[in-house]
Amino acid sequence: MRSVIERYNKTKEEQQQLGNPTSEVKFWQREAAILRQQLQNLQENHRQMMGEELSGLSVKDLQNLESQLEMSLRGVRMKKDQILMDEIQELNRKGNLIHQENVELYKKKSFTYQVYGTRDVNGANRDSLLTNGLGVGEDSHVPVHLQLSQPQQQNYETQSGAAKLGRLQLH
Repeated sequence: MRSVIERYNKTKEEQQQLGNPTSEVKFWQREAAILRQQLQNLQENHRQMMGEELSGLSVKDLQNLESQLEMSLRGVRMKKDQILMDEIQELNRKGNLIHQENVELYKKKSFTYQVYGTRDVNGANRDSLLTNGLGVGEDSHVPVHLQLSQPQQQNYETQSGAAKLGRLQLH
């Protein structure tokens, strides 16, 4: 309580002195000197934290500096560990989502084989039927690339036993 009253009185005194131009100049000169001293102290502390200009320190000062650095290092390590743990959790979550998508795609693939074709002992797809009813006799593990193109002149004659409604290319 006493310090609050002292600060109040000091501030009140300074406010009264600000009305006088010479007093105002002295006030700002004192403020600048205080800020300059604070800046020098901060720069010196920074250099010491960086391991520079330690020659003037006693053993006790060095021990205090060491404990400050160890506490700071602990804080940095804890923050780093937390960030890494968060990243690991996010990557695990993404991995689980990808795994679920893969399982669903595998189920769809299995369902497609059950509906549209049968497999032999070697796992080859014997009679896959496309939606247009054309048969494809390729290995089930070889990707089939379909490419649709613009229909050309309509020709209702069959060519090699297949109706030509547009061009369907299998690669």
